[in-house]
Amino acid sequence: MNRQEKKQALSAIHENLLQSYADGFGVNDAGGDSLPRRSEVVAVTEKLLELIFPGFDRAGTYPSAAVLLGDCQRELSDQISRAMRRVSGEECDCCEEGCSSKCDVASISLLRKLPLIRETMKKDVKAAYNGDPAAKNYDEIILSYPGVKAIAIQRLAHELYVLDVPLIPRMMTEYAHSVTGIDIHPGARIGEGVFIDHGTGVVIGETAVIGDNVRIYQGVTLGAGNFPKNACGMLIKGMKRHPTVGCNVTIYSGASVLGDITIGDNSVIGGNVWLTESLPPGTKITALPPEHRKKMLNSGNNSK
Repeated sequence: MNRQEKKQALSAIHENLLQSYADGFGVNDAGGDSLPRRSEVVAVTEKLLELIFPGFDRAGTYPSAAVLLGDCQRELSDQISRAMRRVSGEECDCCEEGCSSKCDVASISLLRKLPLIRETMKKDVKAAYNGDPAAKNYDEIILSYPGVKAIAIQRLAHELYVLDVPLIPRMMTEYAHSVTGIDIHPGARIGEGVFIDHGTGVVIGETAVIGDNVRIYQGVTLGAGNFPKNACGMLIKGMKRHPTVGCNVTIYSGASVLGDITIGDNSVIGGNVWLTESLPPGTKITALPPEHRKKMLNSGNNSK
């Protein structure tokens, strides 16, 4: 194409794009001033992780935790403010000062929980060390285990989720999902000493509850069994629809535990099990082994 042809083609594409923007469907935001910024949410998430695991993954050099705390508070408050303005619409029902105060309260509330989250993460790291014979030390676990990072971010996001902060909690856990392959909704409630081993493909839904000292392997789904609808055919949201897993439970790779069911304490769910009913405490459930077929390959000399 010559220069004029490219110019005409781009002009036509631009016009078509503008027409597609005009319907206001919701997949575009021309101004975007009220939207939280993905890059900034990721940045403040990493800074919060630095406060939980100081010195392990420092993006920059901070003279003290106090400086990092201040940065986190300001940046988090700004992103929460954007999210709140977005969901409130242009006609916010409170003044700008009131919105700012709510955002400060939410950000400070999360920061106040950091010491407790740190204590819980210590138990998670210890569970990973005790549960994985390949683990050499705690440093290796904190630096390289995806399950530890995914759970740490989810614990941070959960604190904002219970405060009804919009958008930000899900953005945080989806960032964790993108870098670890582990998808944990910020609404899930997770106990202490939880270890997600390997982790790739793990999915934990919004209303799932996980007890203490639970071990989960790769490919596990704690999902919804069905999606009830109202009389208009719309999904009913806000209902408990994911499993409750008791304490000291092990769930092996590929298992799907679905619906609002309860897995009793000290139970074991084998690999590739498809489970849609509750289990009493102390139950071990396994899937029937698949039927194998063997065929001898031609071992002759195929050379010409």
